[in-house]
Amino acid sequence: MIIGSVPSHEMIFELEKQLTHTRIENWLKQDLFSFQWWLLLAVLIIPWFIWWRYVDKTRLTEITLYGAITLILAAFLDAILSELVIWEYNHYVIPLWPRLISADFTLLPVTYMFIYQYFRQWKQFLLGMFVVSALYSFVGEPLLIWLDIYKLHGWKHIYSFPIYIVMAVIVKWLVQRIIAHGKNTEVQSLD
Repeated sequence: MIIGSVPSHEMIFELEKQLTHTRIENWLKQDLFSFQWWLLLAVLIIPWFIWWRYVDKTRLTEITLYGAITLILAAFLDAILSELVIWEYNHYVIPLWPRLISADFTLLPVTYMFIYQYFRQWKQFLLGMFVVSALYSFVGEPLLIWLDIYKLHGWKHIYSFPIYIVMAVIVKWLVQRIIAHGKNTEVQSLD
């Protein structure tokens, strides 16, 4: 690529192809079956079994909706901030999704669903999310750095703390609106 020139779509495509190939090669030679890979795989799978055992099945649709929206939002934010090179991951469960899917697809949604399930009142929910956000920001993220899974580029753990809380609050508010709308629609259809 010539400095100062505008890259063409073909150039971008070729670079993406090379990056994917390089990422797969690195994953096969360094990540696959490493301690970090096994840890990320376990974290991706095991919490879902725990969740299924303890989820309130009478509220399964509502709680699952909360978790699904959390998963989508977490994956979206992670994709954007990773693409902007705010942080990076040194190990992946699968090389074709170079994000921390163990956190985006499991840890955050499962933890948030439990907080949503057990702390129904806003005050309790906020207190629970405060504790979880502090643990994720100031214990979990440094642990991931220590395990060489996560690397920061200008990001600080304190920035994550309010994001975890705001994300949970937005999703709770949205799910409550959706559930309320569904109940109103049911009542209107009975009339």
